[in-house]
Amino acid sequence: SFVYSLLTRGRPMPLKIIFSSIVFCSLNGFLQGHYLLHCAQFQHTWLRNTRLFAGVLVFSIGLTINIHSDHILRNLRKPGEYVYRIPRGGMFEFVSGANFFGEITEWCGYALAAWSLPAFAFAFFTICSIGPRAYYHHRYQFSPVIPGSSRHHIKLDKLGKISDYNM
Repeated sequence: SFVYSLLTRGRPMPLKIIFSSIVFCSLNGFLQGHYLLHCAQFQHTWLRNTRLFAGVLVFSIGLTINIHSDHILRNLRKPGEYVYRIPRGGMFEFVSGANFFGEITEWCGYALAAWSLPAFAFAFFTICSIGPRAYYHHRYQFSPVIPGSSRHHIKLDKLGKISDYNM
């Protein structure tokens, strides 16, 4: 939360948003830490649990996607420039909101690794808050108003097969 905002170029962020982010991250961090340190009961075999390794792997993949996508987004504009540009490269070749996808993947991996109600609640509310943003971002990015917005995207049909389509 803090690192990305310090590295971005563009419009300044309103103080209200910064303050609410600090409050949310602090409360969430407290709830996650309190549960893991004081409420959870781990068995001696916990560190060898397949679910823990799978969760750490999914979290790491999401973190890598998130960091790389943020890097792409930060370098889209020159300093002081405010124009909208469509990101290219990395996971942006597969999904229009790769940064959103990476963050959702991260916290779903954390929920899998922690296997706790607070972790699942955080993953669920991350999906609920970022999902609509990703949806509207995708609709805006591929609207006919923006030049160069007709690239192919992956779509899963009802049988799970992958097919290309244009927006």
